[in-house]
Amino acid sequence: MASAGISEQDMEKKIEETRQRFQNEYLKDSSDRYDSRDVDRLLRDDLLVDGYLTWRFFVVDDALKMIDESFQWRKEFRVNDLAEGLVPKWTFETGAVYIHGYDKEGNRLFWFNVRKHFKDSKTVRDKKSYVAFWLERHVVQHPDMPITVVFDMSDTSLSNIDLEFVKYIISCFKVYYPKLLCKSSVSRSTTAAWKIVKTWLSPEAINKLKFLSKSEIQSYIDTEQLPSHMGGTDSFKYTYPPLPDEDSHSSIAKNGPCDKVEENGVLDVMWFKHLTELFRKCLAENDVKPFILSRETWTIPLNMWTDVP
Repeated sequence: MASAGISEQDMEKKIEETRQRFQNEYLKDSSDRYDSRDVDRLLRDDLLVDGYLTWRFFVVDDALKMIDESFQWRKEFRVNDLAEGLVPKWTFETGAVYIHGYDKEGNRLFWFNVRKHFKDSKTVRDKKSYVAFWLERHVVQHPDMPITVVFDMSDTSLSNIDLEFVKYIISCFKVYYPKLLCKSSVSRSTTAAWKIVKTWLSPEAINKLKFLSKSEIQSYIDTEQLPSHMGGTDSFKYTYPPLPDEDSHSSIAKNGPCDKVEENGVLDVMWFKHLTELFRKCLAENDVKPFILSRETWTIPLNMWTDVP
């Protein structure tokens, strides 16, 4: 498992150094700052450590700082336990953020419809949890598939421009989810606001950011994957509930794979185990509200529960 620009042997040494120093310098007196599940994964998952190192250009000191910051964030927002029923329903109903469709390289599209977002300090934490839910859901279901972020600026006004929230979304890709971001595009941008945003970005993130017109965005995303106001033919309209079907979009990316899902839906093993763990916790606390879902949302055969240790 070698990353570009470094030999496999050197990468193995850096992974081991990162783990050893994390235990000695960060875990020794402050293990309660992190979720133990994240620490366990760091100590056994080479790809996770590789991601942090690659994103920080193989500088171990910088990778350790990134791990520390991202792990503290994951514990603060209880990311490992986030489920649809634990995020306020109204956040999903806004339609401000969701994942739907693919770009031409086969990356999932993470849509941020800026016109549907309104700045409100009282709800900022709920909206941050909402974004974390979508990103973690994607990573669990498709751990090796990058994301392309589309900031849809059409019909926006000053009341929609929440630079602090945009900064949070950028932090998710800059710090919390290494190597997840493929590229980000801004359509019909208000240039003054985005000049500020660019000052927050690292050089590698700036290289991934593109300001695109309606015609230019079609160079990266097929018209079948774009809404009509971007010159596309996608008839998809976000509504909630339920969450958008991961693969209801039939047009597949030209150069990338797309996992087909059967009509009734099949939860992959990692996601199923994640839900099972949460279900057991809810049972222990006599709170199963997160699992009271309509039949139209999903159906889980009862005999599947017995197959999970």
